[in-house]
Amino acid sequence: MPVAVALWSVVAKPGEPVSVIPQGDLVITNAALGAELADPAGRTTVKLTYTRPIKVTSDNEDEEGEDDEAALVEVVLCSLTPGRIEQALLNLTFEEDDEFLLEIVGKNEVHLSGNYVDQSPDQVPYNGDSDEDDEGDYALDEVSSDVEMNPEDMLEPLSGEDDDEDAGRFEEVPSDAEPQTAKAAKRPRESDVAEPEAAVGEKVSKKKAKKLKAENGNAAPPPADDGEAGKKRKDKKGKKSAENKEGETKQDNQGGLRELPNGLKIQDAKIGDGPAAKKGMRISMRYVGKLANGKVFDSNTKGKPFTFRLGAAEVIKGWDDGIAGMKVGGERLLIIPPALGYGNRKTEGIPAGSTLKFEVKLIDMK
Repeated sequence: MPVAVALWSVVAKPGEPVSVIPQGDLVITNAALGAELADPAGRTTVKLTYTRPIKVTSDNEDEEGEDDEAALVEVVLCSLTPGRIEQALLNLTFEEDDEFLLEIVGKNEVHLSGNYVDQSPDQVPYNGDSDEDDEGDYALDEVSSDVEMNPEDMLEPLSGEDDDEDAGRFEEVPSDAEPQTAKAAKRPRESDVAEPEAAVGEKVSKKKAKKLKAENGNAAPPPADDGEAGKKRKDKKGKKSAENKEGETKQDNQGGLRELPNGLKIQDAKIGDGPAAKKGMRISMRYVGKLANGKVFDSNTKGKPFTFRLGAAEVIKGWDDGIAGMKVGGERLLIIPPALGYGNRKTEGIPAGSTLKFEVKLIDMK
């Protein structure tokens, strides 16, 4: 929620257009006729002229194209009549350095007033006004219907987390292990244990010999021991199984969560379109901020998006580094260590030394 930091006012007189360049984010809240009326019965209209915002669509836009799109827009803010309507409540927000023009049509002067506001106090994205009990209302999948990935699936366990749980869900099976059947669990008979392996091999060979007849009608000798060939086939099969397991391991490691040298972890749920966000651009964002235990401490999922200038230290370091490179429509998970967040400083709703998780979506940039 914007915080008023200073009072602003201006007097607009007939025939004297007033050009305003805000020194900070500005909200105009009221327009009223002056104490002395030059025309006690006439109507006075306040007109506003401003430049239509330009949406960045390409990194290679030439200056001529930008001038064509930067068209001036003229609108009427209010009309005031002495004795009937002598003031009007307004709610107009202008960003820092966005020039606009005020002009009076009529004979009476008009006093306009408002406040300079800070839309990012204490290095927002956290502003402490979110309802911590309504965690279900801030699910990122409700912000946009085109989310390609469930936000809950984005939260992969960090190194050292949930190892015990994963160990219970997965079981490693040696590639050269023989499959065990229910019969293998039974206790073998002593006669079976005592029988030498050579005798077993001899029985098998005799069975084969009965089926093979020599030309003179006698049983053919048993075939040569193929133990060496069988061993090679088994080794080949085991090698192939090991290669498959190695490939599966590599595939599991390509989950999309990457860690920067400063400890910031990033995972893209959706890439977005157009140019990438760069330092100096004014960025408009939706976000949901959570603690490591999943508790929501702040969010912006509807209404006016949260805006800031990228790389200007208007937000925490984890945001300046984590938002860079995103595109319009892109969605991303940021896992921010304390050193890139609020450090050991305790903030309302955020304990000291907290790791922060943000699900963010880039709405616009210019």
